[in-house]
Amino acid sequence: MSILGFFTILFLIVCTVILAEMYREQHSFCVTHYEVHSPKITCTDEKDSVNRIIFLSDMHNHVYGKQNNKLFEAIKAEQPDLILIGGDMLVAKNDVRYQEALDFVSRLPQLCPVYYASGNHEQRIKENQKNYSLCYEEYRKKLQAEGVRFLENESCDILLGNQQIHISGLELPLIVNKKFRKADVTAEDVRRCLGEKHTTGNQEKQQETTENFADNSYHILLAHNPSYMEAYKEWGSDLILSGHLHGGCVRLPGIGGVITPQAFLFPKYSGEMTVEGKQTIIVSKGLGTHTFNVRLFNPAEVIAITLCR
Repeated sequence: MSILGFFTILFLIVCTVILAEMYREQHSFCVTHYEVHSPKITCTDEKDSVNRIIFLSDMHNHVYGKQNNKLFEAIKAEQPDLILIGGDMLVAKNDVRYQEALDFVSRLPQLCPVYYASGNHEQRIKENQKNYSLCYEEYRKKLQAEGVRFLENESCDILLGNQQIHISGLELPLIVNKKFRKADVTAEDVRRCLGEKHTTGNQEKQQETTENFADNSYHILLAHNPSYMEAYKEWGSDLILSGHLHGGCVRLPGIGGVITPQAFLFPKYSGEMTVEGKQTIIVSKGLGTHTFNVRLFNPAEVIAITLCR
């Protein structure tokens, strides 16, 4: 065999292996576990020190097993106390239904409280209704009827065991997600949407919020696009949860994600947990893809967070 023939066969083998791995990653997911530590997290004994949060993002109508039973059972097995959704569970396209996302998310309140912040896909349908056959208002109302709580530039306070939790869901203007362009987003832009971090945001309808929660609560910010993490950090939150980048499509060891949906290379935050000072940042690799259906060395994931002192 000639050298050329050898390298041709080797190239074909490598391509076959890569394509097989990409197919596998498009049809499977993992559960990624993180421990988050903070002096704000209270505990009275070993049992009370464990609070489990499931974070889901970027499912894009993907289905794992019949009626998404495989995904649902994996979440159930984690015995979550709280489920947080970071957006893009559906796809903003006229020829795509949202039924898969609706059917799956509507089951989650059977397990524990569910809070849902929009991604750019939900926001696009909501703000440009005339351009879509899908009706976001119908989608939201059906989920609310099942017990899902939406946070659209809103905040609320809850008790997770003995732990006070303050949750905010951020919606920046859609233009910040435009391809080939990175907007100039500052902490002041976040304040215009949510108010100061210790308040309940700019929505007065948050009647259930207890004012004495704010200073002692553990603050969680759901902010879909991690490209503006510096603004989120400056606004201030103990834990920032993002998604949007699908892990950077392809991940390289020691480098991380390769490209963002806005076509920027090597994003700083794309699919990992980072601790910076007193703040923790977790970016989900997401559960699905759309349009550019590529995953390589970048498994889809459910994120399971354990809060501990």
